This record gives sequence, C-alpha cells and structure tokens, in this order.
Amino acid sequence: MLEVRFHGRGGQGAVTASKMLALASFMSGEYVISFPFFGTERRGAPVTAFTRIDTTPILLKTQVYNPDVVVVLDSKVMETVDVTAGMKPGSSLILNSPEAPEDLGLPYHVATVDATRIATDLGLGNRTNPIINTAMLGAFSKSTGVVDMTQIREAISEMSPSKADVNVSAAEKAYSSVRMGW
Repeated sequence: MLEVRFHGRGGQGAVTASKMLALASFMSGEYVISFPFFGTERRGAPVTAFTRIDTTPILLKTQVYNPDVVVVLDSKVMETVDVTAGMKPGSSLILNSPEAPEDLGLPYHVATVDATRIATDLGLGNRTNPIINTAMLGAFSKSTGVVDMTQIREAISEMSPSKADVNVSAAEKAYSSVRMGW
C-alpha cells in the first residue's frame, strides 16, 4: 500500500489534490481512500489530507502516520508543522519550492517544483493565494511514477470542469519542470 500525506494551508487545494490523486489512481484500476484532517477550518490555517493507494481493498481508515510520500504545497508550513514526522527511510518529499532539492539538505528523496510560479503565471487563484494543487499533482506523477499523467489529466478535468484546461496545463508544466534530488 502506498500512503501519501499532503500538507498545505486552507485555500491552496491540498484536500482537493488528495481527492484528485485518489480519482486518478482509481481510474488506473487501483483501490483508493482519501480524506482530510482539519484543525481550525479557515483560510490559511494548516491542513493535512491523506490518500492511500493499493491493489487490494483498503480497510485501514486512520490518518497516515508513516507516509511513503509527503507532498508540501506551502514550504512555510514546515516552520510550524513537522511534515517529515513518521517518514520512513527511502520516503519521498515533494515540495513547492523554487530551490533545488540538493540545496535543502533533507535526508529524504526530495523533489521540488515552483508550483507557485506556475499557478501565478497561469492565473490560478491570485498572487497572494495561488491555487497550486494541480501543479503539485503533475510533480507527484513525474517524481513517483505511481500515477500516469493521462489519469492525472482525466481526474483534473472531471474535478475542475470550469478551468480544466488551465489546471491540466499547470500539471503538465510542473511535470516537465520538477527537479528530483535522487
């Protein structure tokens, strides 16, 4: 079973990204489960969401405590939340960051993508609150190989029909620009 934990801030789309990943994996024929965990439910507050993917039915309904992959939509959340808690050796960390993975000095497989720039350039959200979830899914697809971009595109199109083309474009740009430190 692959366990994924998303960290972000309210309004960035972490919960939606978790659901889109689950949908894309389901479209690939996998069993999935996705759910959020909220503290204070307000824009800007830390948010955590979870996705499990497996080839057999998933009976586990708890939070993800030992993730295989952690996706961080806002690197500033790392100042207040230990996003690496419970990460196993060999786990992957996918960060929204303009920095190169090797410059971060983290003891994990690290991939970075400047999802904020991608979202801002494409007009997803606004400059103070860009919506970066679809870009992070493109980075997830490329850096893990778990879900093909074909299913990512389909899931984005199904879950964001009003701006499907722009969101798919964000995922594709992130897929082609993600930097992997392994």
